[in-house]
Order: sequence, then structure tokens, then C-alpha cells
Amino acid sequence: MLIDSHAHLDDARYNEDREAVIARARQAGVDTFVTIGCDLATSRAAVELATRYPFVYASVGVHPHEVKQIGDDWYDELRRLAARPKVIAYGEIGLDYHYNYSPPKLQRDRFREQIGLARELGLPIIIHTRDAQEDTIAILKEEKAQELGGVFHCFSGDARLATAALDLGFFLSFSGVITFQNATTLRDIVKTAPMDRILVETDCPYLTPVPHRGKRNEPAYVCQVVEKIAEIKGTTVTVEEIGQVTSENARRLFRIP
Repeated sequence: MLIDSHAHLDDARYNEDREAVIARARQAGVDTFVTIGCDLATSRAAVELATRYPFVYASVGVHPHEVKQIGDDWYDELRRLAARPKVIAYGEIGLDYHYNYSPPKLQRDRFREQIGLARELGLPIIIHTRDAQEDTIAILKEEKAQELGGVFHCFSGDARLATAALDLGFFLSFSGVITFQNATTLRDIVKTAPMDRILVETDCPYLTPVPHRGKRNEPAYVCQVVEKIAEIKGTTVTVEEIGQVTSENARRLFRIP
């Protein structure tokens, strides 16, 4: 029984067939989903989905792309949402210098603020970092984020970032990116990552794994991620073991019953 530790089930691309998407995933062996907030609207939607489905859990938070939108009442509303019983993490938060949809300094300030809010709420954090690994690690250290714990979602950094994240006690979550032809360096990181510190995710509807590239991603395809990790780890590790370990890790990190 697998856990898709990072999905965007509220995405409009599922509006016509969300029930069927969830049913396909459960038939494929995915029994638990974590759906992610990226701003106030998607955080509300994530909580609503977690309320509707007994096997769905939610995070709330503001993605670095969206932090320029944060208004005076946002943090109060996020506090209220986080008080709901199936909110198990704060995020996704972090830094993204690839697009800079929000100014870098504002991203850093809001990242610090949201780590502080997660500390107040007693929640682990879900980290998004792209082209910003030095600042991401520096802020996590300065804010003592290792006391909260969390996960680098859709890990796609280099070995130095992986080591820094693991040294802080964080988990690494791998997505369909590890199936991409040009992801050789990332597969090397998968090979050496400690079994007790890895999660799997789809980040659906994005980052569809091989052999489904070109299609909308969905939670059922987390199976391809599990299979690829088992292949990378070698003959001593089975697909079933990867599924079991990553699910146990997710339950431990997010305190899912």
C-alpha cells in the first residue's frame, strides 16, 4: 500500500474526472494521498479534499512563486486551516530563483516567516527549492528548521544538496523525474540515499514519469517511481520493500495514523 506524499488533487485538470483518478490510484495500490497547498485558495481546497476523503491528508502554505500575493490576513487564515484535524504539514514553501515570479528577497523573507509559522503550529515543512540551494540550506540552518523536520519535495538537486538536507534530518522525496533519460546524476543520489529517509511522490499533474510522458500525471503513476527506485537500488531491494519503506517513512514524518 503506497503513499503519494505530494499531489495537487485540487488542480483544475482533474475537475472532469477526479473521482476516477482517485479510484485508479487506489486500484493501483495507493491507499493514502497528501494534497498540497500552494497559496490560500489551494490550501483551502486541500483541506476540503482531506475532509471529504478519509484517505486524503493536506498541507497548507504559500509556494515561493506566490509569496508576492500574501495579504495581511493570510497567515491568520493559514493558522485556522492548519487547526483542522487532517492537516499534517506546512508547505510547500521555499525558494525558486529559476523563474523569480516573486522577488528573491521577498521569497527569503516569506520563507523565514513561514518556517516560524510552521514552528508555531508544530508541523513539519515541505520544501521547494530550485536554483536556490545555497540560500535554502542557509535559511534552514539559521532558522533551526531541523527542529521541525520535513522533506525536500521532488528532489532534483545535486549530491551536495542531498547531503546538506540529510544532515539537517530532512527526507528526500523522489518523483517521476528519476525516470527521465537525462536524470543520471539524480539516479546516483537515489542509489546512495538512506532507505529510512526517502519518500515517493507524483507532484501530479506535473512531472509525469516514463512510460506516461506527455500525458497528465496522476497518483497511480507513483508506482512507476517506486519501481524505478527498486531498479536503481539493485537486486537486493524489491519493489515491495521500497513501497513499504517509503510509506512507513511518510507516516513517520507526517504522523499519519
